[in-house]
Amino acid sequence: MSSIISAYPDDSQTSKFWQKSKESPFVPVGMAGFAGIVAFGLYKMRTGNTKMSVHLIHMRVAAQGFVVGAMTIGVVYSMYRDFYLKPREQAKALLEK
Repeated sequence: MSSIISAYPDDSQTSKFWQKSKESPFVPVGMAGFAGIVAFGLYKMRTGNTKMSVHLIHMRVAAQGFVVGAMTIGVVYSMYRDFYLKPREQAKALLEK
């Protein structure tokens, strides 16, 4: 992964995206889920029998729910990393000295 990041200049949008995705890995998961739900919605719209307005409301709620869920999991993971793993590593480093 680091070879992909280093292949781009530091100021490019792609490099910023890879840096952000490394810091918070659930953002790309939320984006991919949103895109997947939109693609599924377009497929179902073409093959389904539901009214357009009902279909759009269901797809909007599903996409928003997936993104909010991914953000929530990301925040919980970030809190776990900052408040549980880092103090353990710091205490371990102090004991080794």
